[in-house]
Amino acid sequence: MPVEHLDFLINAVTFAAVYAALHAAHHVADHWVQSHHQAVNKGRPGWAGRLHCSAHVATYLVTCFAFIAITVLVLHLDLDLVGPGMGIGMAVNGLTHYIADRRTPLMWMARRTGHGEFVDTCGPEAAYKMDQSWHTAWLFATALLIAVL
Repeated sequence: MPVEHLDFLINAVTFAAVYAALHAAHHVADHWVQSHHQAVNKGRPGWAGRLHCSAHVATYLVTCFAFIAITVLVLHLDLDLVGPGMGIGMAVNGLTHYIADRRTPLMWMARRTGHGEFVDTCGPEAAYKMDQSWHTAWLFATALLIAVL
């Protein structure tokens, strides 16, 4: 097998493993690690909301990193846990998580992309689904960045 094919396979396996770790970590961090106080207050306007959201994102990123590190160690993946891919990927993950969890930016995007009626008429579950789908898309991008950079 040519070396470039092996590199492709290594990147593909690394991406799949990192994505699985991030997906699991996301749900644990968003539903178990995040405090009730953070969940209720992270969308508030001003510095109070920003601080609550920042605290949540900090524990979210620690949880994500822990899940990735465990995955790398158990599966013996050749992934630099302190390399540029991890740094850039986790920065993207943290920033996009913060944007969504401040709530107003995500609802603004939903309305600008024609999803305002969905958010307005489908109950509180609609906003949650928009939030979770946003996070899932960025977890995918994060895993790609971590795997290939």
